This record gives sequence, C-alpha cells and structure tokens, in this order.
Amino acid sequence: MLSKRSIYVVFSLLLAMPFLSISAPAAQYQGGGPGGGPRGSVGARGPMSPDDRVKQMTKDFDLTADQQKKIKPILADEQKKMEDLRNDSSGDRQAMRSKMMEIVQNANTQIRAQLDDKQKDMFDKQQENMQNRGRRGPGGPGGPGGPGGDNQGGPPPSN
Repeated sequence: MLSKRSIYVVFSLLLAMPFLSISAPAAQYQGGGPGGGPRGSVGARGPMSPDDRVKQMTKDFDLTADQQKKIKPILADEQKKMEDLRNDSSGDRQAMRSKMMEIVQNANTQIRAQLDDKQKDMFDKQQENMQNRGRRGPGGPGGPGGPGGDNQGGPPPSN
C-alpha cells in the first residue's frame, strides 16, 4: 500500500510534467548574448567570444591596453583550435577531452606570461576556483550529496 507521502509525490510529478515539457524546448530558442562566467566558460548560449573574454579579463585583472592586444590573439587561437576539435568527430571522447585540456592549458600558460605578479596571483586563484567548481559538480557542498545537502549518501538513518 502506498503511503500518503508517496501518493503526494507522484501526484505532484504528474501535475508538473506539462510545465516541464513546455519550458525545456522554449529555453533552447531564447536569444541573447554570450554565456557568462570567467575564462571562456560555456553558458546556456555557448562559449564567450575572444572579445568578451578579453573584456571579462580586463574587468577581473585590470589588464592594460597592451596586455589586451597580446591576449586577444591567444584567446582567438584557443577558440579556433577548440572549434576544430569539436568539428572533428573521428576521435574518441577521452582523446578529445585530453586534447581540449591541453589546448586550454597552453592558452593559460601564454596568457599568464602576459600578466604582472599581482595579476598572476589573481589568475591562478581564478583557475583554482574553476577547477574546484568542476570537481565538485552538482553534488558539491550544499547540493544533493554534498555537505549540508539533502542526500548525504550511505544508508538511511535508523530510528
């Protein structure tokens, strides 16, 4: 026999289904500018352009005009290599991921060489934060499966 709570959950899901099926396709067609986030992150609308990334980096690191001129071609080259790699469907996913990481690391090394010591520290912290965020994923602190989240994992508590 189903408990009242189970019936309530099933009923709620049934009521929510029409709304979920309508909103998902609509989200695909929303226009707008480039995705937000630092260092060329991929948002709901795709990766940031090199121009937008330079603007974001100028805001984050207070780049000089000379630094902007030197960094923009690095970002453009990185974007082209990434697009070429995405368009090449012959490789396996693991090899593609490895190559993408190599492209990003190479661009980061070139960008870092254009920064002063203070900017390098900020850049390194930003990169570390991005890596930690990527490792944490949806189950990170405060999320399901993370500390403070709803699903702590393991067996259910015995009463």
